[in-house]
Amino acid sequence: MMKVLSSKSCELLCNLYEFDYYFSLLVEKEFVIDVVMLVMATTFLSLAFRGIINLFSLSPFIFYLDPLLVKAARGDPVSRPPAWMMRQAGRYMAVYRKLAEKHPSFRERSETTDLIVEISLQPWEAFRPDGVIIFSDILTPLPAFGVPFDIEEVRGPVIQSPIRSEDDLKALHPIDLEKLHFVGESLKILRQEVGGHAAVLGFVGAPWTIATYIVEGGTTRTYTTIKSMCHTAPNLLRTLLSHLTKAISEYIIYQVESGAHCIQIFDSWGGQLPPDMWEQWSKPYITEIVSVVRNKCPKTPLVLYINGNGGLLERMKGTGVDVIGLDWTVDMADARKRLGPRGHILNLGHGVLVGTPEEAVAHFFDVSKSLNYDGSSQNQSMEESKLLV
Repeated sequence: MMKVLSSKSCELLCNLYEFDYYFSLLVEKEFVIDVVMLVMATTFLSLAFRGIINLFSLSPFIFYLDPLLVKAARGDPVSRPPAWMMRQAGRYMAVYRKLAEKHPSFRERSETTDLIVEISLQPWEAFRPDGVIIFSDILTPLPAFGVPFDIEEVRGPVIQSPIRSEDDLKALHPIDLEKLHFVGESLKILRQEVGGHAAVLGFVGAPWTIATYIVEGGTTRTYTTIKSMCHTAPNLLRTLLSHLTKAISEYIIYQVESGAHCIQIFDSWGGQLPPDMWEQWSKPYITEIVSVVRNKCPKTPLVLYINGNGGLLERMKGTGVDVIGLDWTVDMADARKRLGPRGHILNLGHGVLVGTPEEAVAHFFDVSKSLNYDGSSQNQSMEESKLLV
């Protein structure tokens, strides 16, 4: 039915749908309006408007554009190589050392939300890197699936009850993410703090690397027990690695859903295996993690780093990760030939060493930001970087 609406009727109708500020001037007496169509239109716009409001309330950081590091990790064109550092927060910074004096326990620093956020942001506030990695440890999730540990001043991490038998496996249980709430809380805050100006990175240990600690009972230089287990108790080791794979996959997804843009997988001790043994005892489990995470978080770039990976580059690529971290023993030109020229993220071959001058770290980031893929750069910074090297 067609009907002529008065200005007053139109105003009342618009007020009904809370859109008087949109529609109060749209209708004059001389226009013929289909009332049904107007109601449908205003209802649709009202729902859409409320949907936008709800979207903002659900995620305060959802509308930020992807940071430079995320684009580079996906292989998208970028203006310059993004830069961040492993061990970006740590004892080389005076502000960290001062905080550590007040909170001497590493586990307190890495398992308390306020401290995690403060420490993670220290290098961000000082140097403005392109990536802000959460201050944590690859062993942090162990108690959440049944493996308690301590960190001693001299010995480092100590596993109270190593897993070396079928009976020992009974201590394991599915990961309880509620026990890792401080990780999720910290990532949410970090994502809000850096906004779209930098990528927030989470990280995990790879199954093989985590297993070395659980089997050996802590750190080791020889890895004798776990290497022997590859031959004497392969089924036991596979069961342990499978359990770790599931737990780590869930932990990664939890980090992403909490706010991490990217995840780095540290197979720190994968290089202790010959390439053919790494292919058997590490690669399949990393590949499974990548598959599970891809299914749940398809847009999240995954990085794989192995200490001593020169003989593993092609095998690492076969896991399906987006980015491969090179250590200091690998010639980057050779790695580019072997892996392809897809892109580059600037980092260190291992991590910032204790005693590194903060001025050198600041200079590293300043020079990195002066480089451009179009070939232009600040000549002064380039000359200074040569002197620094």
